[in-house]
Amino acid sequence: MITYDAIIIGFGKAGKTLAGRLANNNWNVAMIEKDPDMYGGTCINIACIPTKSLVQDGLKGVPYRDAIERKDKVVEKLREKNYKNLAEHENVTIYESEASFRSDKEVELELDGKTEVLTAEHIFINTGATSNIPPLKGDLNSDKVYTSTSLIDRKQLPRQLAIIGGGYIGLEYASMYKTFGAEVTVITPEEELLTREDREIAAEVQKVMEEKGIHIIFGAKAQEITEESKDKVSLSLSNGETVSANAVLLATGRKPNVEHLGLENTSIELTENGAIKVNDHLETTVGNVWALGDVKGGMQFTYISLDDYRIVENYLFGDKKYSLESRKHVPNSMFIDPPLSRVGITAKEAEEKGYEIAEGKLLVASHPRAHVINDLRGLFKVVIDKKTDKILGASLFGPESPELINLVKLAMDLEAPYTYLRDQIYNHPVMSESFNALFAID
Repeated sequence: MITYDAIIIGFGKAGKTLAGRLANNNWNVAMIEKDPDMYGGTCINIACIPTKSLVQDGLKGVPYRDAIERKDKVVEKLREKNYKNLAEHENVTIYESEASFRSDKEVELELDGKTEVLTAEHIFINTGATSNIPPLKGDLNSDKVYTSTSLIDRKQLPRQLAIIGGGYIGLEYASMYKTFGAEVTVITPEEELLTREDREIAAEVQKVMEEKGIHIIFGAKAQEITEESKDKVSLSLSNGETVSANAVLLATGRKPNVEHLGLENTSIELTENGAIKVNDHLETTVGNVWALGDVKGGMQFTYISLDDYRIVENYLFGDKKYSLESRKHVPNSMFIDPPLSRVGITAKEAEEKGYEIAEGKLLVASHPRAHVINDLRGLFKVVIDKKTDKILGASLFGPESPELINLVKLAMDLEAPYTYLRDQIYNHPVMSESFNALFAID
């Protein structure tokens, strides 16, 4: 048995950042990662970076195969950089193996056919999430059936792509692959898109996607996949329709990756949703064992994983005051074309919470910058608390919204009145000056 000061399972955003911090503080750290293609975590290798690289190239008219090659080079470069950052640190030992708990404080590895046991006073679980596979009949192992991870490794653009699921992943891939020239069909059991978003914004998103040529089938579930020919499959839907495609994307969400961790050998508890249960400081039901990132449930964003690191770092080396409870507003963006970004709550949610609200609304086409960049699509909306003048939320569907939403988030965190953004002097012509009109509510 080998003893360390800390064991970290998973080389993702929170884990790698924490490993560097602990090692710099002279902790002896064991970093365990079962997949050498995942050094750096989900974002760098199979999610944010590769998909946004493809989105960027698609919008620039780069051929699909060339975009895939560039994506692979970007990922390889970042993966190598992340690996070296830890591998070259004298206080970090990297183990390439699946990790399984043997007890609350013992972790078992398989190395060169032999079993090795590590132990540490502090253990951190950062194993992320994995694709949620729906209960479909047929061959889900077909070479024409993909997850969001495997589809972006396909070298040839599918002529026809069927996407099961109309959530963030499904719509982002739909927009991206349509931009490259694929025929795209989205199948969703919901009767409308983006049910948690502002309805006017969601309707605008649907309009833009359909104008782009994306076919959306509402109120239907995929039931069975059948081989149609050498390069095609058929999807049988609950509404009686059949969809043919060269590739099928299973975009039905992601679930915490807890399988094979051996948690049954510990006192670590799971939530009803299969995530690792944690307290406000991310400690599990076993003392000095923490869970960070997607594996603990909740929002699955790399910047949440980074903020999880901040919580644990503050607990270990700071005043222990920063926690999940003190985490402020979290923005998010869906990189469709144009992108949709949101922070806070919608008008409907605000009214359900008892707020007396006012709304600001701006068509992107009415803003000068939109004409400069020749993209008039989209709608911006904000929600204000009439009693306090504080910003409750913003939904920005339009160009450059992933940058704009962070300005709104900062104002919300500072509890600034909406007039703070309304009355700012912005340079010109830029999208942020749209706030002069968007927040002109009274």
